Amino acid sequence: MRYFALLATLMVWSGWASAEPGAEWKLLNAKGPTQASPLQGAVDSYAKKYKPTAIMVVQDGLVVATSGDITRKVNVRSVRKSFLSALFGVAIDRGQVNTESTLGQLGIDDTAPSLSSEEKRATVRQLLMARSGVYHPAAYETSEQKVMRPPRGAHPPGTFWYYNNWDFNALGAIYEKATASNIFDGFEKVIARPLGMQDFTAHDGTFVGDGSSLYPAYVFSMSTRDLARFGWLFLNKGQWNGVSVVPSQWTAESTNAYSETGRKTGGMDIYGGPSMPALGEETQSMRPATADS
Repeated sequence: MRYFALLATLMVWSGWASAEPGAEWKLLNAKGPTQASPLQGAVDSYAKKYKPTAIMVVQDGLVVATSGDITRKVNVRSVRKSFLSALFGVAIDRGQVNTESTLGQLGIDDTAPSLSSEEKRATVRQLLMARSGVYHPAAYETSEQKVMRPPRGAHPPGTFWYYNNWDFNALGAIYEKATASNIFDGFEKVIARPLGMQDFTAHDGTFVGDGSSLYPAYVFSMSTRDLARFGWLFLNKGQWNGVSVVPSQWTAESTNAYSETGRKTGGMDIYGGPSMPALGEETQSMRPATADS
């Protein structure tokens, strides 16, 4: 299987990125003599070995090395959860979402066997942290997830981290109900347009369900150069050309570590929200939570 890859190398001082790209990404040597970046050789070697769709290396706001077709839109797999995390940050800031609301209060249930009273005590915040304790079958699960999923009722809400598609998919439904907006329309309006994404439109999103749950997965296709803008946004703490696109408080909160998973650090809505997750759908491990929710 060929996976999409974005490789962003950023030279940052004081944790802050330089100017945002304009309508087009600029090349490092666009105005000077042509000289291959020292990173280009490493990029070429990586591409030859792993055969990703594309690689794009950005330093100080300039593209210093690429490989493949950076305009080609492909399924970005688990990065979809980082996109939804960003949308939640905006919705929370606007007062549309209360992270302490429980599933019961929001009227969230699922197919038989439906959620228990204990499962319905899980909060939006706990879903964002993948610690809901709801182990109902979910759409878009891998065979590994189906095998590794804990039994229903195994852990109370907030006490155990598990890379759980049910949490992520249910969050999609919660977002849409709270904002009265389709996820893909919301992303185009709230994120893609302000960032000047060159390729993405709401039509590049697809809902995928399989009958195992009421809540489908929200699958995004995106180009490498557009995904680089999303990464640059978080490097700039949610700012774009001096305007707040995602609240800086959320970019900080959603990238904090909350759970020690043994393999990766669990943050808000998968591995710290905006950080790019594993390229396959879906890698997971199970560990007890080590921080209060």
